[in-house]
Amino acid sequence: MGADEPGRAPAPLFPQDARDELATRLQRAVSTFVDSPRRAVEEAEGVFRQTVTHLTDTLAERERMLRASWKDPGTDAETEELRLALRQYRESAERLLRM
Repeated sequence: MGADEPGRAPAPLFPQDARDELATRLQRAVSTFVDSPRRAVEEAEGVFRQTVTHLTDTLAERERMLRASWKDPGTDAETEELRLALRQYRESAERLLRM
C-alpha cells in the first residue's frame, strides 16, 4: 500500500475482494444463528479476528511507509516532505477517529 497522493482519495483499508469475502462470511454467520447459534458466533468471532488482524497489519505498514518518507537515516527531509508527512498523518488519524 503506497502513501496517499495529494488530491486523491486515501487508499482503502481493505481491498474490495477481502471486504466482500468478510461481509459474506459475516452474513452467513448471522443467517445460520437460529440453526446453530454457537457455530454462528464462532464464525463471527473468526471474521472479527481476521478483520482486526488485517487492519492492524495495514496500519502498521502505513505507519512504516509514512515514517520512511521523513525519518529514514541519511535522509534530510525538506520542508515540503515534512508538510506532506504531517498531512498524511493527520488524514490517517482523522479517518481512524471517524470509525
